[in-house]
Amino acid sequence: MAEKKVVLTDPRAIRALAHPARQLVIDELYSGRVMTATECAELAGLTPSAMSYHLRALERWGIVERAESADGRERPWRAPAQGLIITSQSSVAGRTANQAMMRVATDRMLELFDDLPGDDGWDDVSAMSRSRLWLTREEAEELGSDLQKLVDSYRKGRTASDHPADTRSIHTMFTVVPSGEVPQP
Repeated sequence: MAEKKVVLTDPRAIRALAHPARQLVIDELYSGRVMTATECAELAGLTPSAMSYHLRALERWGIVERAESADGRERPWRAPAQGLIITSQSSVAGRTANQAMMRVATDRMLELFDDLPGDDGWDDVSAMSRSRLWLTREEAEELGSDLQKLVDSYRKGRTASDHPADTRSIHTMFTVVPSGEVPQP
């Protein structure tokens, strides 16, 4: 069965993701965690009231939702799906928001490398691949789809709160971006 995903196409929804604090929280919630606004605020280094504002903004676009509360006092937040896909590049605003998200994601990946201890036994599984391909539009669409399917095949329904003891959180990032140049045959 395919995992449920939130697909964002509206540039305004994509802009809602552009704030670094929102991206930190989204990363945690989409890993399967359920967190209160206070916990999200601690993670992002914000006040609970500022984080509540950010969570409500994300909720307006269906990016996060309220979860059931065990005690009814503080209502936690969760991701409404297992994945979040951004597909709109159709406007300058959408492209700008995607670029802001990419900068935060790239910085986060670099921080993860910095945080690895020198003698980490998993360091050798770190990998990066950079390629320049000459593809038709259809091939580029297929490449993006195939990469997403490959990543999804490794999810196996595992979350931050439900995974085997011998697993570690592995961060992935891939992009498919056409260059601005028009090739000359």
